[in-house]
Amino acid sequence: MKPFNSPFLSYKLKKNLQKETPRWLVLAIDLYITVNTYVVTFGLLKLLGIGSDLSFYQVMVYQVPTVLLLSFLAFLITSSYKGIVRHTGFKDMLNVLKANTLYTIFIILFSWTLYETHADPVYNPGKAVILVHFLLNTMALSFLRILYKGLYNYYVMGNRYKRKVMIYGAGDSGVITYNALKNDEKSRVTVFGFMDDKRKKTGKKINGVTVYNPNAVTLEFVEKHNITEIIISIQNLPPAQLTEIVDKFADYPVTLKIVPAVSTWLKGDLTAQQIKEIRIEDLLGRKPIKLNNQEIRNEIEGKVVLVTGAAGSIGSEISRQLMGYPYKQLILVDQAESPLFELQQTSRKLNGENCDFVMGDVRNSERMEVMIRHYRPDIIFHAAAYKHVPLMEENPYEAVMANVRGTKTVADLAVKYDVKKFVMVSTDKAVNPTNVMGATKRLAELYVTQLNNQYDTGFIVTRFGNVLGSNGSVIPTFKRQIEEGGPLTVTHPDITRYFMTIPEACQLVLEAGAMGKGGEVFVFDMGESVKIFDLAKKVIQLSGLKYPQDIEIKITGLRPGEKIYEELLTSDETAIKTHHPKIMIARVNNTTPGFKEKIDNLLKIQASDSPMETNVILVSMIRELVPEYQPNNSVYAGKES
Repeated sequence: MKPFNSPFLSYKLKKNLQKETPRWLVLAIDLYITVNTYVVTFGLLKLLGIGSDLSFYQVMVYQVPTVLLLSFLAFLITSSYKGIVRHTGFKDMLNVLKANTLYTIFIILFSWTLYETHADPVYNPGKAVILVHFLLNTMALSFLRILYKGLYNYYVMGNRYKRKVMIYGAGDSGVITYNALKNDEKSRVTVFGFMDDKRKKTGKKINGVTVYNPNAVTLEFVEKHNITEIIISIQNLPPAQLTEIVDKFADYPVTLKIVPAVSTWLKGDLTAQQIKEIRIEDLLGRKPIKLNNQEIRNEIEGKVVLVTGAAGSIGSEISRQLMGYPYKQLILVDQAESPLFELQQTSRKLNGENCDFVMGDVRNSERMEVMIRHYRPDIIFHAAAYKHVPLMEENPYEAVMANVRGTKTVADLAVKYDVKKFVMVSTDKAVNPTNVMGATKRLAELYVTQLNNQYDTGFIVTRFGNVLGSNGSVIPTFKRQIEEGGPLTVTHPDITRYFMTIPEACQLVLEAGAMGKGGEVFVFDMGESVKIFDLAKKVIQLSGLKYPQDIEIKITGLRPGEKIYEELLTSDETAIKTHHPKIMIARVNNTTPGFKEKIDNLLKIQASDSPMETNVILVSMIRELVPEYQPNNSVYAGKES
C-alpha cells in the first residue's frame, strides 16, 4: 500500500501541512539542504574527476562550516526564509535566487581571500564546485518549496474543491482567471480544463490543465467529468458571440459565469469574487455605448446641478454618475422619502460632496419655486415622471399632473430663473403613443421644445427605450416570477422592445446635456429590438433552469395601451447624425397653433366624482394636442368627450 493512501498517515500529513511552518524551521531546513547539496556537488564532481583532490574529511572539516556560516548570513540578509511556504509564488522563487547569488558571492570572496593568504587548497573549493553548487542548490530550494505547496494544495485544499469548472478561453485572460481561482482559498473550485476554438491550442496544456475544443465538450462530457461551472474569459467578446456560447450550453447542467472587463479589475488584478454569473444585460445585441466623459466633465465643472426624480431608477443613476464630476453643488430632489434616504446613504460611499437632498414634488409650483430661487441651478436634469403604462392607463389624471404639469412647472421656473440648460428624460413610448403615459410624455416633449424657441434657456430632450433593471421593468419582474416558481408572463408572443442598461441611459442624458444647445430631441441607436419571449427564455436559462420543463412562459394578452413594437421617431420626424455614431437628433414638429393655451386648459381639468368621465375628457384633450395618439386595446379607444 502506498503510504499516502493510508487514512491515518493522510490525516496526520494534512494536519501538519495546515500548520504554518515556523520561520526558524524554514531557515534550518534551507541550511541543511545547502550543506547537503554542497557535499553532493563535491562528490559528484570527484566521481567525474573534476575539481580538487581533497578528501571528504577535509571538505567536512574545512569547507562545510564555511558553507554553513556564509549561507546563514546570505539567507538572513535576503530574508528568503520568511515567505509562507504553502503560498510560494514567483517573488519567493526570486528571493531564493537572490539568497543563493549572495551566498555564492560570499564564498567566492571568502575562499579567494583565504587561499591568497594561506595558499592552502583546503580553503579553495574550486570554480566548478561553486558553479554547480549554485545551480543545484537553487533548484533544490525552489523544488522543495513547490513540492510543499503542491502537497498542501492536494491534501489540505483538495477536500474543499467541491465544484469543477472549465474556462472558456485559453488566452491571457483565461490564464489570469485560472491563477485567480487557484490562488483564492475561498473560491472552492478546481479548474478541470480550458476551452478554445483555436486549433493550435487544442490538446495542449496550461499549467498541467488540458485545452479542449468547445465541440468536444458535449453533454455526456460534462456529466462524465462532473463539470458544474463554465467561466467565459474572453475580453471584448461581442454580445452575439456571447449569446452563441450561452445557447450552446443552454441545456447543460452547468452555471455560466463571465469574467468582467479588465478596466473593472481591482488595482489591475482579477479576483475570484469578481467572476459573476452572466446577466441578461451581457446579451444585448450590440456593444455597450461609450460616451465622451471629458465633454460631460467640461459641462458640469463648477456648475450648480439639480436633478428631479433623483431617487428613481434613472434619476438615482444620473445622480451617482454626477457625483464623479467636479460640480459646484448638486441638488437631488424627490418626493419619495425612503428611496431618497437610500440615495443619501449611497452618496456617502461615493464621497459625494456638496450634495443637498431635498424632499419636493414637481407638481407643487410654490415649493419648486422656493427651491429653484434658493439654489439658482445652472443645469436641471428632469427625470421626475410616472412611467408604468398599465397604471397610468387607469389613472390619466395623475399621469397628466406628474408628466405634464410637473414638467411645465419646472420648465417655466427654469425660464424664470435663467437656468442655462434643461434636460428632460423622455421615452420611446412618446413616439406615436398608444397609451396615456406615452401621450403625456409626448406633450412634455412638445412643451419644452416650444419653450426653447422663445427663451434663452436651452431645452433638450433625451428619448430612449426600456431600461434593463429599472423599477418595475421586465427583467426584475421575470426574476421575481422565477423565485415564485413561475410562470413567466409575456403579453404577446411577437412583442419586441429596445433595451439599454441603466448606466447607458444615464450617460446618454449627461452627454445630451453636454452636447445639446437647445431644441434637440436626442435619440439613441440601440441596435435591433429584442423579442420579449426570447428574453424570457434567456432569463430562465441564466437562472439555471430549463424552458418549458422547469418554468413555463404564459401568454397573457396585450395590456391596455400596450403595442407590439416601439419606435424611436414619429412619421414626420427626421434623424440627423451627431458627432457620436450612436446618438441622433430628431427634428420635432411642434408648431401646433394655440398649443400653450390648450396645455393650460388641460391642466385646469379637476378630478370629479365620476373618474371615468374625467378620464375621457382628459384623453380627448390629449388626443387633440397629440393627433398621432391612438389608444390601443384601451377603454378610451373610440370614446370622445
